[in-house]
Amino acid sequence: MHDIWNPWHGCVKCSEGCANCYMYFLDRKRGRDGSDIFKTGQNFEYPLLKNRDGAYRVKSGELIRVCMSSDFFLEDADVWRDDAWDVIRQRRDVKFFLLTKRAHRIKENLPSDWGDGWENVMINVTAENQRRADERIPVLLDIPAKHKGVMCAPFIAPVSIGKYLSCGGIEQVICGGENYDGARACDYDWVKKLRAECVKNNVTFCFIETGTVFIKDGKRYNIPSKRVQSEMAYRSNMNYVGKPILWRLYDNFGIEIPKEELYVPHFRPHCERCGSRLICNGCSDCGKCEKKSN
Repeated sequence: MHDIWNPWHGCVKCSEGCANCYMYFLDRKRGRDGSDIFKTGQNFEYPLLKNRDGAYRVKSGELIRVCMSSDFFLEDADVWRDDAWDVIRQRRDVKFFLLTKRAHRIKENLPSDWGDGWENVMINVTAENQRRADERIPVLLDIPAKHKGVMCAPFIAPVSIGKYLSCGGIEQVICGGENYDGARACDYDWVKKLRAECVKNNVTFCFIETGTVFIKDGKRYNIPSKRVQSEMAYRSNMNYVGKPILWRLYDNFGIEIPKEELYVPHFRPHCERCGSRLICNGCSDCGKCEKKSN
């Protein structure tokens, strides 16, 4: 996927949400061990790669999700993180979405020139249940950052974060059920209550997928297809656009790039029914859709 940058791969499980980690599951299918942590070679500088014409492959204004097969603040990645920060520093025209379960390590591992935050970085913490929400979100709110978000995924227990949203520092909340081996149930009532808190505080809310096991109106459903999960999330009409997230992106000369010159995501017909569309970077034109339909 063109919106993912994994400068390192592998992780150490650290909380309840890690029990059925999708990365561990996928690595196991490939005959690998998810706890084997390594730098990813050429992919480490993915945001800096250029086409033959000298233009960056990742366009100005695109959003990149970082460390989706690890944790950006993983202890074992301390030796590589400064170099990763340098890549982000060089692409001030690109949005970077950082997600971590290690909120307690964020502040001590920010770059020396971080100041009150970089305009192109959103720091997000995982809140898979109430215990982790109460542990991580106060730490997130105390960190200087231009953009902050919360991800309730895997959504394995009810979570109430209204008191944190009312502080005004959180711009986006994402939630989604669990997948693959041992998937725990996601209850639609949890989704509705979390959305209501976001609407009350005018915070963008995105319900990306139901997960493999979904409970609605007391009935338990098994939904193995991730595409169906996403379509069901979309059809629930839970997504909500709150206060605009104002990204300020700059070119190599430090000049702010006008909005009309930034990348605009484009989508294919089936994307219209995707729960993630609200936060998606758009189609990468990889051609896989056409291959599947032939």
